[in-house]
Amino acid sequence: MKEPPSTEPRPQAPAPRVSSPPEPEAVPLVPELLISDLLRHGVVASLSLVTLGTVVTFFRHPDYLVSSEALERLTAPHPVPHGLAEVVAGAMAARGQSFVMAGLLVMMAVPVMRVALSLLIFRQQKDRLFVAITTAVLVLLLVSFLVGAAEG
Repeated sequence: MKEPPSTEPRPQAPAPRVSSPPEPEAVPLVPELLISDLLRHGVVASLSLVTLGTVVTFFRHPDYLVSSEALERLTAPHPVPHGLAEVVAGAMAARGQSFVMAGLLVMMAVPVMRVALSLLIFRQQKDRLFVAITTAVLVLLLVSFLVGAAEG
């Protein structure tokens, strides 16, 4: 005797999986990562410039390594490049002190750039209160640099 056909669906074999390489996921720009990268790269750039300046100074004046009188000339108070134009001109002339000063200027600029980046981030997030606060901080920083430049 034959049994009547079943109305239940038959279990099907699973379809074979085709293995494809995983696609790289886009990493979202996280504000904290942007700020930490800015700070990290700024400090590395500053340290690199100061180190380069020190190496150039001792390379161009090897007597600083063996003569205390020569080293006193290096450490004695005397005019060093202060303005950006002087620093760039000195760096183009391969003066070690100009590279060191450029590194110090970069180190001073990093916190200001951090505030400016925060301002952009808050603007993008449409956070008006923090945009206002950050703008005030940035203006105060820039005014303090301008007043310092005018007095010096």
